Amino acid sequence: MRIPATTACLCPLLICLCFIQKSYGTSQLRPSVRAQSNQTKHPDGERDVHHRPKRGWIWNQFFVLEEHIGPEAQHVGKLHSNSDKGDGSVRYLLTGEGAGTIFVINEVTGDIHASKSLDREKKGHYVLHAQAIDRYTNRSLEPESEFIIKVQDVNDNAPKFPDGPFAAAVPEMADVGTSVFQLTATDADDPTYGNSAKIVYSILQGQPYFSVDPKTGVIRTALSNMDREARERYSVVVQAKDMAGSVGGLSGSTTINVTLTDVNDNPPKFPQKNYQLYVPESAQIGKAVGKIKANDEDLGVNAEMRYSITNAEGKAMFSITTDTDQKEGIISLRLPLNYEKRKVHTLHIEGVNTHRDPRFSHLGAFKDTTTLRIIIGDVDEPPVFSIDYYIMDVYENSPVGTEVGTVTAQDPDSTKSPVRYFIDHSEEEQVYFTIGLNNGVIKTTRSLDREDVAWHNITVMASEVDNPSLVSHVPITIQVLDVNDNAPYIARDDEIIVCETSRAGQVIQTVRPSDKDNFANGRFSFALPIDLPVNPNFTLKDNEDNTASIMARRRQFSQSEQDLYQLPVVVKDGGEPVLSSTSTLNLRVCVCQRGGGGSSRVKACRVPAFLSTAGLSTGAFIAILLCIIILLGRRQESGWRWHAIVVLFVILRSKKGKKEPLIISEEDVRENVVTYDDEGGGEEDTEAFDIAALRNPAGAERRRLRREVRPGTEGWLVACGPQSPSLVLLDTEDMHHVIRQKVVEADRDTSGPPYDSLQTYSYEGRGSPTGSVSSLGLAQVLPPELSYSDLEDWVPEGHTLSRLFETELSETEQTIAL
Repeated sequence: MRIPATTACLCPLLICLCFIQKSYGTSQLRPSVRAQSNQTKHPDGERDVHHRPKRGWIWNQFFVLEEHIGPEAQHVGKLHSNSDKGDGSVRYLLTGEGAGTIFVINEVTGDIHASKSLDREKKGHYVLHAQAIDRYTNRSLEPESEFIIKVQDVNDNAPKFPDGPFAAAVPEMADVGTSVFQLTATDADDPTYGNSAKIVYSILQGQPYFSVDPKTGVIRTALSNMDREARERYSVVVQAKDMAGSVGGLSGSTTINVTLTDVNDNPPKFPQKNYQLYVPESAQIGKAVGKIKANDEDLGVNAEMRYSITNAEGKAMFSITTDTDQKEGIISLRLPLNYEKRKVHTLHIEGVNTHRDPRFSHLGAFKDTTTLRIIIGDVDEPPVFSIDYYIMDVYENSPVGTEVGTVTAQDPDSTKSPVRYFIDHSEEEQVYFTIGLNNGVIKTTRSLDREDVAWHNITVMASEVDNPSLVSHVPITIQVLDVNDNAPYIARDDEIIVCETSRAGQVIQTVRPSDKDNFANGRFSFALPIDLPVNPNFTLKDNEDNTASIMARRRQFSQSEQDLYQLPVVVKDGGEPVLSSTSTLNLRVCVCQRGGGGSSRVKACRVPAFLSTAGLSTGAFIAILLCIIILLGRRQESGWRWHAIVVLFVILRSKKGKKEPLIISEEDVRENVVTYDDEGGGEEDTEAFDIAALRNPAGAERRRLRREVRPGTEGWLVACGPQSPSLVLLDTEDMHHVIRQKVVEADRDTSGPPYDSLQTYSYEGRGSPTGSVSSLGLAQVLPPELSYSDLEDWVPEGHTLSRLFETELSETEQTIAL
């Protein structure tokens, strides 16, 4: 299929294409789709075995003018196939964008027409597909070919400024050619075709101040020395015209509002060269007494200035600060005015711009000066005290009417009016001082106590006799000096703790006295009362550093024997006169707890173990005690049961390693009471209870290693249980070692229950030289004589064990004898 050159030449571009086509022949046109082999593939998939010449679509790009308003449809182009012999057997079909609606094809001739007016700005091209088929067999004569119909642009859109109008700014006094703003107009026409979208800019309004670049649209200043103070705003109208500005082109315009920004090109100016100001002599120091202002035609920071006083005389009496908001100079008083000494002060004031522009330095110095005369007015002034603050002192306990000090004030005016003095009693509730009405002498009205109030602050007022309304005030601080009128003493708020295991010469506690008087009264000394007999229990050592140490005279104290001692101590001060007092100290005997650092002890009382064993509640302890009482209620009472009670108390007290109770919360109570109520049938009955549970497995091996028992040094180890107990003769050291070892093992046992439990141990050995300890068949059994002197070196629990054995021994012997 070929596109006839005569139908394709519809525009200047087509003329070029036609010229190329005629010059080089149709074989030079760009092919779209050609057959891939000499064999033509039919639509039904069969191949023609006969060879025939290559066929294909040879086509060109079609063009159609936009905005066509003619009476007939616009001819676009013509399709033609080499297979078309002109007999009408070939049928041309057109599909794709706008086919059948915008673009219509003659199926016989292949002519394509545009039935509607097109707008390139809405759609610039259309993609269509052409087919050539046999009218009678509907077989495709050519492969389907795709081609494009482009909508050719015409100048139907004027340039626009979519964001206008615009605002721009340029500094005043800018040089000629300074860029102000750049405009950019848009044109919807095709910029690649003709001059439809080629824009030229020009100024319609704003000359001769501004100019515009015709190609770039950049607006620039056209005049120099444009003064903002003369004119601040300009309105510039710029036109954009297409077709390169030629006649017949379309145009659009916009407005640019240009504002001249301020630069510091004007110096400050005082409206007058001389000013006069009236100020009364009563003006307060630091307060503003007047204002002055210089004018500046500039704006913002360019109008900011700094005021200063240039003459030394004026600087000494007055100061000036700048109010940046109002651009004013605030004049304040630096020193008090005195009409009687000077009636007029002259100030030379200068105003200077703080932000100078070096470009305008040729205009001169950006500052101005003026003169201010300050006239001082005479006023009646209040009295003036000789000094601004008084500090006086007086000894405590001084008699009423003692003179403390004197204040002086006088009238500063030339009249020198007499002055009267008053104390402002509104500042203190109680009146301690009075002042002489005419002489200003301050005296006491009552005896003063430094320990009660050490400092007094009062205010004295002075007024003129001729004008009592003029009052001056002065603060006075009076210090009360100390005299030795309070005896030292030792505070007795807390009791002093004495450990049961205290040694002779050991320091129990160091005490320090208190004295309400000033420490300047000298060093304190300590002693015991000489009118009392020598204290056999405690003594006192003066450390000569204002402390004393209480020391024990003897070894060991017993809380059960006496838990409270009193020690009177005499303490003296070093004042004049010397004062002393006797303080009675309370010393409390306690079982001290062992600290975390080895053998060190924390001096704090501990409740006896049988009442507050760690981890064992009171209810659990009572339940265990009831079980023991039930066991003791049987007829077979014997002395070993009393010994069981003693060992039970010792075991409960020895559980000191558990510092914290396992029961944390008061609501979380877990008390296990284990009772044994199976009495059995005597020693022949071994089925009721397995006595092996009370034995120590490791003891069987260790018993071979135990040394022989020495007469008179045996210890008692008793185990409590439902069967008859065993009496073991062991060395005191062995018994102590076994008990301590078992306590440690119980404390470290992580598999045990999370609460306290009572563990019992029994070790019978291979025999006893004393035979059976049962009371059955014995007329009288006496325990051996035991020595408890070795228990003195034990921990506090050992002393408790010693006392319990000594106190209960006689009762136990009597019971066993029965």
